[in-house]
Amino acid sequence: MEPILMKGNEVLAQAAIFAGCRQYFGYPITPQTEIAAYMSRQMPKAGGVYLQAESEVAAINMVLGAGAAGGRAMTSTSSPGLSLMTEGISYIAGMDIPCLIVNVQRGGPGLGGIQPSQADYWQATRALGHGDFHVMVFAPSSVQEIADLVPRAFDLADQYRVPAMFLMDGSLGQMMEPVAFPDKPADPGALPEKPWAAVGNGGKRPNNILNSLMLKAPVLEASVLERFDRYEAIKQELCEYEAYRTGDAQIVLVAYGTTARIAKSVVDEARKEGIKAGLFRPVTLWPYPYEPLSRLSARCFLAVEMSMGQMVEDVRLAVNGRAPVHFYGRTGGMIPRPNEVLERVRALAKDPSGKGADR
Repeated sequence: MEPILMKGNEVLAQAAIFAGCRQYFGYPITPQTEIAAYMSRQMPKAGGVYLQAESEVAAINMVLGAGAAGGRAMTSTSSPGLSLMTEGISYIAGMDIPCLIVNVQRGGPGLGGIQPSQADYWQATRALGHGDFHVMVFAPSSVQEIADLVPRAFDLADQYRVPAMFLMDGSLGQMMEPVAFPDKPADPGALPEKPWAAVGNGGKRPNNILNSLMLKAPVLEASVLERFDRYEAIKQELCEYEAYRTGDAQIVLVAYGTTARIAKSVVDEARKEGIKAGLFRPVTLWPYPYEPLSRLSARCFLAVEMSMGQMVEDVRLAVNGRAPVHFYGRTGGMIPRPNEVLERVRALAKDPSGKGADR
């Protein structure tokens, strides 16, 4: 299909429809409301279901029900709304129900503001709900990458029976760029069967029961251990990243999403000044690409984020003390400016130790 100009939020919605999603449940909240609005227009045309729930709590539990019945279901929200969904997400994980959850982040904490943020990183990768579980977390940095990753997220969610999440920010959701979709959308009827789904059986097999309540401790432990075996398999298959000009880099910037676009421009400007800078961009935030990042032999690393510093902890885990890891961030909806980051890179080029100047 020829490229067309579309907004990031709407591309995500269209990509989900192309990937065979036919159940969408959500509640409006800035800056992701265009996803719901697009779905309200297009999902009925595709033979699917669009339903505006009465709250985010209701929306995630509708996703649970549709996913349990074997449908490709999704919801979208923004930061405060995701907090309301966390109990339902834990139930979904405990019942091994695949689905897609989209968080187009805004500034916080609390109601905060509607400007872009990356301050939900810890929530997405560490604490998306109670109990021992993970979700696969994708962090696109362009509108085209949104379109490319959505089908993969749905496919992997179905394959491993694990929820998938898109962690974006308001800038990417509102951004308009050319995007090309597949020439032929997926046929929902041709997707792999889900023999575990709770659907009618006509007496031809035992009933499928999906449940996260396991009162006997050994039974619950066995369930969690089996799930973590699947997580290990996911780590082997899903560990995506971009390495830009890192081959000879002495300073490696680490950033994801919209911030990575800024960091890439800083790398190019630094190179013009003779500073050997590079960019490492995680595309998956869980699993995080620790091993590829650990192989880089830079003099120092600089994590750049729209937060007070969250992903930087994963950078430190990957580097494991082999080189200094520094941080530069803006928060509250402020976006790091290229000249601010470049000034930090210049300082590190002179003194990789940083002398405690991080913030």
